[in-house]
Amino acid sequence: MRLFTRLAAAGLAAGLLGTAAPVLAKDMITATHAFPKSLIYTRSFLEMVDKANKAGEGVFEIQVRGGPEAIPMMQQPNALRNGVVDMVNVPCAFYTGTVPECDVVSAASVDAATARANGGLALLSAAHEKRMDAIALGWIDSGVKFHLWSVKEPALDANGALDVSGFKVRGNAIYNAFFTNYLNAQVINVNMPDIYTALERGTVELMGWTQIGLMDFNWDRFIKYRIEPAFFTTDVMVIFNKKKWDSLSEQTREILTRVVAEHEVESTKARQALWVEEKAELEKRGIKTVSQSEAAAEKFTAAAVAENIKRMRERLEKAGGSSDVDVLIEKFVGQ
Repeated sequence: MRLFTRLAAAGLAAGLLGTAAPVLAKDMITATHAFPKSLIYTRSFLEMVDKANKAGEGVFEIQVRGGPEAIPMMQQPNALRNGVVDMVNVPCAFYTGTVPECDVVSAASVDAATARANGGLALLSAAHEKRMDAIALGWIDSGVKFHLWSVKEPALDANGALDVSGFKVRGNAIYNAFFTNYLNAQVINVNMPDIYTALERGTVELMGWTQIGLMDFNWDRFIKYRIEPAFFTTDVMVIFNKKKWDSLSEQTREILTRVVAEHEVESTKARQALWVEEKAELEKRGIKTVSQSEAAAEKFTAAAVAENIKRMRERLEKAGGSSDVDVLIEKFVGQ
C-alpha cells in the first residue's frame, strides 16, 4: 500500500512538472512582396525569409502570402498599414506620398550597412512609425544604380548632354521629378506588368530601370542602348506593421533584426557581383553604351539627387515639416 502511495505521488508530481512549463506558441508573421517571384529583388527577399525561418525555427514563422497577384504592388504599403499583412518587401518610392522621407533613399550615396551604422536607417524607421504606423526593418539589395535604357540611339547635344526630345518616356514615382524637371521629358505612365507590351508596340522608347533585372522580364529583346552615367540607387525596403512588431516576442524581434541586417550586407555584395555578370551578358546580346560627356554626366547625376531632395522637402512642408530632415539627408546623401 505504501509502495502504491509513493508511486502515485511520484506520478502526480511528474504530471505537474510536465504542465508547469507549457510550450509557448510560435509568432506567426504574414508577408508579401511587391514584385513577381521571377525578379531578382523578390528572389533576394525570399532568400532572406528562408534564412529568418531557419534561424527562428520554433520561435516564429514567416508565411509569404504571395506578390502582386495577391495584393496589387502599389496597394501593399497601405495593406501593411491597415494590418492586412505584417511584413512587406517594397520600394520606398512606392509610398513617398505617405512617407516623403523615402525620397532620400533613392538619392543615397551610401549603402544599407552604412545607413544602419550611422543612424540613418533608424531615422527613416522613425518617420515610418510617425506617418504609417510601421517600422523600416531593413533596406536590402542596396547599392544597385539605375540607368536609362532605350530602344533607339539617343541624341547628345553640343555639350554632350542627353537630349530626350521626341522620345516616348516611361515615367515612375522614383524619377518622375527628375525626368520632367531636368530632362524636360513628357512621361507616360505604364504599369510594370505592361512594360513588355509597351516596348513591343513602341508605346515606350526610353525608360529608367535598375542595372540588373532587365533580362528577368525579357525587356532586352527590345532595349538596344544603355545610357551613362548611372543615377539613383535601389530603395527596396522590408517594412513591418508597428502594432504587430510590438506584439512579437523579444526573441523574435532580435532574430529578425539580426537576419535582416546580415542580409543587407550579403545582398549588397551579391547584387554588385550580379551586375558585373549581367553587364557582360547584355553586351553579348548587343546592347550598346551611350555616354554623356564628363561635364554633362556630373550635372545629370547631381540633378537627379537635387530633384528628389527638392520633392522630399516640398512634400514634408505640406505634411507639417520634419526637424530631422537635414540630419536624414546628411546620413544618406552626405549633403
